[in-house]
Amino acid sequence: MAADTFDEDLGARRASARKRLSGKKLVLFVILPLLLIFGAAAGLWFSGALAPLMGASEKAEPVAAAASGPQAGQAIYWDLPDILVNLRTDGPRPQFLKISISLELDRADDRAAIERVMPRVTDTFQVYLRELRADQLQGSAGLIRLREELLSRINAAVRPARVKDVLFKEMLIQ
Repeated sequence: MAADTFDEDLGARRASARKRLSGKKLVLFVILPLLLIFGAAAGLWFSGALAPLMGASEKAEPVAAAASGPQAGQAIYWDLPDILVNLRTDGPRPQFLKISISLELDRADDRAAIERVMPRVTDTFQVYLRELRADQLQGSAGLIRLREELLSRINAAVRPARVKDVLFKEMLIQ
């Protein structure tokens, strides 16, 4: 009789152990926290937040400092002469565009390179701007498109120098 009760107690303990770690509880209390921990660690690794903790920042800093040069963080702006062009129209009344542009340069040395090819830059801008219609310059989308076009054209004209951005100081359509 004692052996039977011992076997029953053992069977009950095994059943209760299985109930304690049922599928839902196993997923909720074991697998889900492990996934969250691994996900957070992977996110920190790929975002670079773990690099300073692992000593990788000591190696990366000299490379970044050498690449940026002595004028790191300084913006260099250069104003171009005003440009006045007539726009393409379908009607008899002409429309004009007056635009003042400032260039944001990577390095101060690039200014001399741009000055050497300034006639080419002016010609490139004139040819492009004369083909525009006034309705193509309306709204922010038109200005963004114009900025991107002028930036790509000036970078092609002044290569190997590089212009970071084209900034509009004044723009008048009349």
